Amino acid sequence: MNSIHAAQRRGITFQRYDMSQARQLKPTIEMVYRASYTEAIARGRSCETVESFMGRFERHSAIADLDLVIAYHVDEPIGQIWGWPLHEGTREWDGLIPEPDEQFTREDGTRTFAIAEIMVIDQWKRKGVAHALHDFLLSARREERGTLFVEPDNIPAHRAYERWGWFTIGQLQPTWEDAPLFDVMLIYLNPRECD
Repeated sequence: MNSIHAAQRRGITFQRYDMSQARQLKPTIEMVYRASYTEAIARGRSCETVESFMGRFERHSAIADLDLVIAYHVDEPIGQIWGWPLHEGTREWDGLIPEPDEQFTREDGTRTFAIAEIMVIDQWKRKGVAHALHDFLLSARREERGTLFVEPDNIPAHRAYERWGWFTIGQLQPTWEDAPLFDVMLIYLNPRECD
């Protein structure tokens, strides 16, 4: 993918980690969050505190098929992204407006990959790192589609995701404390063959 090659030409490398490895990277995950979300942390919303974020990471890193990618420049972490496939019984779609039909929300562990977080430290923003992280993570995924949440007023993120092939399918407010209302976006990755 062009975004990955462009990043590599700038000396950026990517490393993929699984659940057990991710748990060993907590200091790195926290450092990248602090350096990526400086404005959000300063706003003081309870869902954006470092403690709240790290609590979510603790839950995410307990997911057996977590897929985490960290971008490095000269061995320094500059961005990260992670997600996991949705399994039968997932609550990922609970509260989606408009309410989708039952077929849309049917999950089996191979249908939908959910991106939970993507972030790049402030000094590396707007340099193609987020796009390269996105493409690197999804390049190894075999699910039919991907999903992610983005705040409706985050226009730069919306525009970037749309350029990368995502489209909005509705809105949802997660159940974690002080969670904002999100736009839910979808992308088709590996459409299944018709039977």
